[in-house]
Amino acid sequence: MKVTPTRLPEVLVIEPRVFGDERGFFLESWNQRAFDEAVGRPVAFVQDNHSRSARGVLRGLHYQLTQPQGKLVRVTSGRVFDVAVDMRKSSPRFGQWEGVELSAENHRQLWVPPGFAHGFVVLSERADFLYKTTDFYQPADEKALAWNDPHVGVQWPLEEIGTPALSAKDQAAPRWDEAAFYD
Repeated sequence: MKVTPTRLPEVLVIEPRVFGDERGFFLESWNQRAFDEAVGRPVAFVQDNHSRSARGVLRGLHYQLTQPQGKLVRVTSGRVFDVAVDMRKSSPRFGQWEGVELSAENHRQLWVPPGFAHGFVVLSERADFLYKTTDFYQPADEKALAWNDPHVGVQWPLEEIGTPALSAKDQAAPRWDEAAFYD
């Protein structure tokens, strides 16, 4: 697999080797040894999640504060713009973001380590989004940051979709000056 650091060096784009011919393709979507080597330390995943969303749905930016989750994300049908925001006050990249297109066609995965908020917007008619997490989902611990916070300034590709569809929770997410951060 090919591993490429982003502008946020802890956030990694992972591209598996794809073997294809006229019959289809094969790829290894997960290998513990290769992943641990890529991130430079052992990582244990405890939960797999699958969400399906329609065009224009924007989910995020979410994180858990006391039980942070690392996420290895990928798309198995459709196409999304996936975003990570550094929420660690101790980081030299505190408040910076990275965005990567993930699709069934490019087979990319994104490693979003603990300490980052995460979200995505669906660019295709629908998308199946799969992700592994390093800690269990704790609804009482979930935090959010407004998807359109001007301090962070994520450049979502809205020209493709128009106004995004948000959950009530995401519509009420706090701005940067009211958000909770990691130390």
